[in-house]
Amino acid sequence: MGRSKVSWLFVLLVVCQLQSFGQSTRKYLVLLRDKANSPYSLNRPEQFLSQRSILRRQKQAISILERDLPVNPTYVAQLKQAGANVWYTSRWLNAVLVDATDATIAAVQKLPIVKGLEFGRSLSNARLGAESQSKTINKFATAGTTSDAPLDYGSSQVQVAQLGADIMHQQGYHGEGMLIGVLDAGFQNADKVSFLKPVFDEKRVLATYDFVKKEASVYEDDSHGLSCLSAITATADKQLYGTAYKASFILLRTEDAGTEKQIEEANWLLGAEYADSAGVDVISSSLGYTQFDDATTNYTYQNMDGKTALCSRAAQIATETGMVVVVAAGNEGNDAWHYLSAPSDAASVLAIGAVTQTGQRASFSSFGPSADSRVKPDLAARGQGTIVGSPGGQVVSGNGTSFATPLVAGLAAGFWQAHPRLTAAQVTEALRRSGSQFGSPDSELGYGIPNFERASVLADSFGQLLVFPNPFTDAQQLGVQWGEIDANVPLDATLTNMTGRVIWQNTYTSAGLSAFTLPNLNLSAGMYFMTLVSGDKKRTVKVVKL
Repeated sequence: MGRSKVSWLFVLLVVCQLQSFGQSTRKYLVLLRDKANSPYSLNRPEQFLSQRSILRRQKQAISILERDLPVNPTYVAQLKQAGANVWYTSRWLNAVLVDATDATIAAVQKLPIVKGLEFGRSLSNARLGAESQSKTINKFATAGTTSDAPLDYGSSQVQVAQLGADIMHQQGYHGEGMLIGVLDAGFQNADKVSFLKPVFDEKRVLATYDFVKKEASVYEDDSHGLSCLSAITATADKQLYGTAYKASFILLRTEDAGTEKQIEEANWLLGAEYADSAGVDVISSSLGYTQFDDATTNYTYQNMDGKTALCSRAAQIATETGMVVVVAAGNEGNDAWHYLSAPSDAASVLAIGAVTQTGQRASFSSFGPSADSRVKPDLAARGQGTIVGSPGGQVVSGNGTSFATPLVAGLAAGFWQAHPRLTAAQVTEALRRSGSQFGSPDSELGYGIPNFERASVLADSFGQLLVFPNPFTDAQQLGVQWGEIDANVPLDATLTNMTGRVIWQNTYTSAGLSAFTLPNLNLSAGMYFMTLVSGDKKRTVKVVKL
């Protein structure tokens, strides 16, 4: 592969050798003031994004924003000159992960380019890893379009059929052409076990990176990611088939299983940015954060608002770049904590709870709602007695929302493959609406168990009326599609607040599907009402600004 094809990767990973210090060093996420005088341009996204990433945005009419620009390398040089060792840079936060002594970080904070430190403190003690870089292969399997004979799923039949993924497979959708990024604690022996052999034989693992050790390989550490990966892509006839077993993958180690520190949230941010740059369609991550080795850094339930935790902010941004983000709700249902964990509190992610083989809530599955009273978890899948693969090559059963999450991630990939015209926000919305208890969501299973066939019917009906994303943030434009009105008939759209005051209104006329995007109205957080009138048709939809 030529150097130009992977230039975005070099921009993403800015690393250097650790210098010898007389004092102990700690890691900090240094926030920079701006991206002024950047050598990167929004008009030349190929400088820092892969072609696949650019196309994903273009397909969904997502603009490339200033936050997508890499950190100014001149600023990085100034941090190095101040004595800080640079590990990685973050585009989305305009930040640099460094390790430094107390004296060095004090000097760094005095630089005019520095805004401050994430959380105002260190994220962990420094830990050195070997510097290396992963490879990227621009190959994807072609999408399947023909019907398949039923597979012998063996013990995995229940977890696949519970989601309607068996029907999805019979219709010829197994994840071909879809790219899934898995963020986890390691994928021990994934390149050796027989149930993943087709993935490697067909070169469908396109890239790997270990953000903990700064090296390419992810196959020596924790096996949690291996088991999660198997729920998506294993092929062991009469034992286990994953829900998207022909998808392609990027495997990223962001979690140090031996510790629980906020540096792992920073790694999650970096992993999500990597996935974005590489053009990932779906992120699957079975990691969650509530309490840490340093109890003074613990989150409270009030922090589970989708805006406080670093990884939750990162997950929300990831959804806004056009990726479907699927994360575990947590296994604290029987513990004092009780509630969901970050980043499952992010508004636009799919937070996944766990059910038994009969569809009942697993006792350990964490409860919602989010601290600001949004429905969480969003959906649920089998997480008790889930059939997964082990690093020894056996097919076993395991418990946890960790294993429910990849099942839904694979469903999302296959569903999006089947309905490629949808946006990530529409895929997320369709899966929510396909939930077994969409009409009466609760704090145990959210909207319930999703289903491929129900979601497909909803996808077809999106030509009627869809207001998305809902809820939405300052970084997202509220979009409207209404396909049940006649062509060339004016459509009057009005947005009002809770008191009935008109915030915005406009009239549109379309020759076909009526679709438009609201401008940025700088709305305050709260509830609003979108009223649409066209001829004798009138619809009012509640929308929430976060």
